[in-house]
Parts: sequence; structure tokens; C-alpha cells
Amino acid sequence: MKNLILLIVAIFAITTLVSAQVDPSAIKKDIKSINKEESALKKEKKVERKELRKLIGAEVSIQAKQQFLIDFPNATNAIWKRANVFDEVSYTNNGKTWKSFYDNEAKLVGTTSIITFAELPAKGQKNIKEKYKDYSIGTVVFFDDNEFNETDMLLYGLQFDDEDSYFVELTKNSKKMVVQVKKNGEVIFFKDLS
Repeated sequence: MKNLILLIVAIFAITTLVSAQVDPSAIKKDIKSINKEESALKKEKKVERKELRKLIGAEVSIQAKQQFLIDFPNATNAIWKRANVFDEVSYTNNGKTWKSFYDNEAKLVGTTSIITFAELPAKGQKNIKEKYKDYSIGTVVFFDDNEFNETDMLLYGLQFDDEDSYFVELTKNSKKMVVQVKKNGEVIFFKDLS
């Protein structure tokens, strides 16, 4: 969705520049207008997300359980729980422990697994070692997004854009935090856990 909006903005800006002589202040005005519209759309999407994400009742959805069997037919030891916004299932698949999250429509949002620091993209490892050299590295979580579901994920109590990412817990003295590592190795502060 964001990429589509940015593409439309870029096409609009290029078309404006290529067309007959245009006053640069008019272009800036158009860009400001588009940015305001984009901001309003983002706010509206956040409100919709919050409303869509709430689950009703205490029981895990039968549809989520059925979809899980389709999504992960070789999974074993499935343990389900209903959380505020997702039906969550922990299980074993191919000898590894996973956790999958299903939304209020019983669609897979994404899957997490605990991995090692060495499994992070090399650039992400380097960035963490440089930027957070005095920190101890704790749990590393890989989030594998279901690209076919627009529902954003919620980890560590924060909602984030749905894309494959890594989350690394870091500790220094009594300070504990989580950073998000993108697939390209970019490291972004995610949340303070202290």
C-alpha cells in the first residue's frame, strides 16, 4: 500500500516536472497536499487496523485451527491460545519450534521462530556490533510475514508494517531494548523493555 502511494506521488511529481513550464512553488504545494492526504490515509488505516484486530471471545477459532492444518500439514505438538488480537499456535515443524499468528478472519498473519545472532543478515550483525558494541545480545526472533495478508503484526506490544524482519533483544546494565533488523541489514530501534 505504501509503495503504491509513493509510486503515485513519484509519477505525479515527474509528470508535473516534464509538462510545460511549471512554477517550482506550485510543485512544492502539490507535494505538501499529497503528503497531507497520505498522512490522513495512514491515520485512517491505523484506526481500521485496531478495529479489525480485536478478537471476540475466549476460545480459539475453529477456522484458524483448520487453516493451520492446511498451512502446516507436517506440524506436530500444536498448542493454541487466544490473545487479544490473534489466535496463536506454538508447534514443531521440521525439528524447529515455531509460533504462528492468525487474525480475526482465520488468515495467517505471520510466523516467528527463535534463531541465532549468526543467522541475521551480515550487514545487520555488523551494524549491531558497531552501534551497540557495549550491549549483550539476547533473544533473536525472526518474523516471516504472510505477504498475502494485509494485517500488520504485533510483537513486543507494538504494531509494525508487515514485512520479514528480525528482532534482537539487547541488554546493557539494567537497560533492555529491542532493535528491528530489516532483510537488507538496516537496524532500527524498536522498543525499550526496561
